[in-house]
Amino acid sequence: MQVAPPPPADRVAARLRGFGPLGILAILAILLVGNYPVAPLSGILVLVWVRWSRTPWREIGYVRPQSWIRDLAVGLAFGVAFKLLMKAIVMPLFGAPPINQAYHYLTGNRAALPGAVYLMIVGGGFGEETVFRGYLFERLGKLFGGSVGAKTAIVLLSAGLFGVHHYREQGLAGVEQASITGLMFGTIFAVTGRLWMVMAVHAAFDLTALAIIYWNVESAVAHLIFK
Repeated sequence: MQVAPPPPADRVAARLRGFGPLGILAILAILLVGNYPVAPLSGILVLVWVRWSRTPWREIGYVRPQSWIRDLAVGLAFGVAFKLLMKAIVMPLFGAPPINQAYHYLTGNRAALPGAVYLMIVGGGFGEETVFRGYLFERLGKLFGGSVGAKTAIVLLSAGLFGVHHYREQGLAGVEQASITGLMFGTIFAVTGRLWMVMAVHAAFDLTALAIIYWNVESAVAHLIFK
């Protein structure tokens, strides 16, 4: 008895989930397209990949939380505190400049504020977390497995890629900060397997940075501990 070949959609889905030419092309497209101000293109491509590859949403961390309010509140509070800690203590220890020149144009710039807020929430919170935590953890998890050692390697590797992603715009200080935040965000995701709280933490972190810049208190916060 002759077995019918699988439908074309099934073959495409299997190739997208694999690491052959189509799977690698998808990885490169998602990582290289980027998240631009108009739309988080890489994040959107991940959602398209999930749909076409028939990957369960939970595998990229899209899991409904037990309490949206609790996860949002914890994520926002932690994100704000984490940014203040990074700005006042961690980054000064790395010798980072107190002013982030890449975004200094936002100081007192009311006209640019709505677009910046949108970018921090949609580009950072949604786009970057969907790519660098949700998607990369799924892809690397298929390669390395689910052991503690494998998850540790995935956290480290994804944080490194997240850091490099920030070099062109923010230089070495941006790489250092993004690598550290990537380690934190990745650890939270590795432990919980849920992306929504990490998105909230990331968005709150970026919005706190925006507020510090907009109100021109970057230098004051950076010298709060180390004069």
